Amino acid sequence: MDGSDRLARHPNLTEPRGPIAPSGEQIELAFGDQRAVVTEVGAGLRSYFADGRALVDGYEPDEFAPSGRGQLLIPWPNRIEDGSYELDGRRHQLPLDEPERQNAIHGLVRWSAWRIAERENDSAVLEHVLHPRPGYPFSLALRVEYSLSDDGLTVRTAAANVGAETAPYGMGAHPYLAVGGGRVDATELGVPAGTVLEANERGIPVVAAPVEGTELDFRIARAIGTTKLDHAFTDLERGSDGRATVELGTRDGETALWVDEAYPYLMVFTGDTLPDGGRRSVAVEPMTCAPNAFRSGDGLIRLEPEQTHTGTWGISPVAGPLV
Repeated sequence: MDGSDRLARHPNLTEPRGPIAPSGEQIELAFGDQRAVVTEVGAGLRSYFADGRALVDGYEPDEFAPSGRGQLLIPWPNRIEDGSYELDGRRHQLPLDEPERQNAIHGLVRWSAWRIAERENDSAVLEHVLHPRPGYPFSLALRVEYSLSDDGLTVRTAAANVGAETAPYGMGAHPYLAVGGGRVDATELGVPAGTVLEANERGIPVVAAPVEGTELDFRIARAIGTTKLDHAFTDLERGSDGRATVELGTRDGETALWVDEAYPYLMVFTGDTLPDGGRRSVAVEPMTCAPNAFRSGDGLIRLEPEQTHTGTWGISPVAGPLV
């Protein structure tokens, strides 16, 4: 008997059940006319519909999540230049998983399997322990809750430092908002931000500038037109509830993405450079810190041992058309 036969006969192995979806188990949520699917891999948002209308531009269950669609970005969103950073006098080197730009990108948990801790018809909680590794020798206990209600989809993320050392931390999410088919040019976009972080060719911010008087001023909703967006925005205007809201309007209806005060930054991306199709949707990415925060310190959270950080964002359908 060769090694493969011994492995096949091992009593702890279960019988094959067919191919496993690239994004793992699919967790289906329903409330009224709303439907959402959350994935075991990365605890990401694969799809979200309301009254039959797609609110996010997701992907199919047999697909490998393309272009970060719906993924959680922990323990940092966006990029770290050269994948290297210093904390308290110690230098750390992360893998360069954006090799063409020599950056580390979008954290360490989006390809990991998360545990389904709680599951109801209209909500689910997933958990994951991020153990120390080269480049990030810190321990985090992570928890994300997705829930549907009359207000739409709400996503609450929490991270606890379960290690013995201060951990650098940031979180983000990467939903692409659907525009009802076609290109984004005719879509009306409202972004309540007074400042944009201008980036270099590697996607690393180099200067903060006011949006006033530029093509990046979307404080009053208007058509995207030919504007190419791949920008981080900050200085967000908030309502009395502390929320800042991005509005996306098409002939099919309006979609609102809101963030609480844990998220002072928003990345807005029209996807012009995507290999799976550009300008077909608008990524609006809540971020607790700026791109490259592990090096610049802009918005970086120093998570102390036993400390927990939480943040909440959501997507709400609006029935009436904006345009």
